[in-house]
Amino acid sequence: MDFSLWTCAGRGHETYAPDEAGLAARLHVSTPAGKAWRCLRCGDFVIGEPRLRGPADNAPEVPRGRLLRDRYIMRALAVERVGRALVLLLLAAGVMKLRGSQEKWKEAWERELPLIQPLADQLGWNPDHSKIVRWLETAFTLSPTTLTWLAVALLAYAGIQLIEAVGLWRVARWGEYFAVIATSIFLPLEIYELSEKITFLRVAALTVNLAAIIWLLWSKRLFGLNGGSRAYFAEHHSESLMTVERAAVASDRPGDTTARSRG
Repeated sequence: MDFSLWTCAGRGHETYAPDEAGLAARLHVSTPAGKAWRCLRCGDFVIGEPRLRGPADNAPEVPRGRLLRDRYIMRALAVERVGRALVLLLLAAGVMKLRGSQEKWKEAWERELPLIQPLADQLGWNPDHSKIVRWLETAFTLSPTTLTWLAVALLAYAGIQLIEAVGLWRVARWGEYFAVIATSIFLPLEIYELSEKITFLRVAALTVNLAAIIWLLWSKRLFGLNGGSRAYFAEHHSESLMTVERAAVASDRPGDTTARSRG
């Protein structure tokens, strides 16, 4: 999949006309239909006026190639984090609602639970062995203060997920570090849950989190890995089409050519 073409198809091309004549000559061509400027993302020439003009130093650093693919992966992780946060917020709201009318919900639960027994028998599900049922029955016995702290903990966890989502969606450096640290903190809990019972959802959640941590650590060169921050920013700069063309202009200068021939 060509992420550059896909993005340009959805968001339009990123064309830029630099003030420097030599660089501008490399980024545009004349056609019977008019001038065409090269897209800084996909590299194709686009007929029409450039989207932006100005000095080359002010040109946007448009992600392309692998860096653009990484951006899509990070935003997919951000969407997954938002999904988790929504589930946690719903749970917190449910806990607070239970706190306000604990006895009423307990009576309704005890009245309705026997009614689902025939359906449970047909499905082969035994409510007496269900962890969810045990959690609910335990929740009915908790004090209002305990339920309040449980709701606060759920809200805090949801807040962490939302902060991760914002940082990952914006492809911010701090977001990459925050995601790795926050996700790593909860790995022991996920492993402990698997030691109690192995389910598809638990295995999937642990697999996604482990893959995200390893990928972020290596691909984003966090904590000095794979060259560290210096290599990270150098890669981003070198992948820019404007940087590549500026280097090409510099190498074409007569002085540089003479220097190379002498060498």
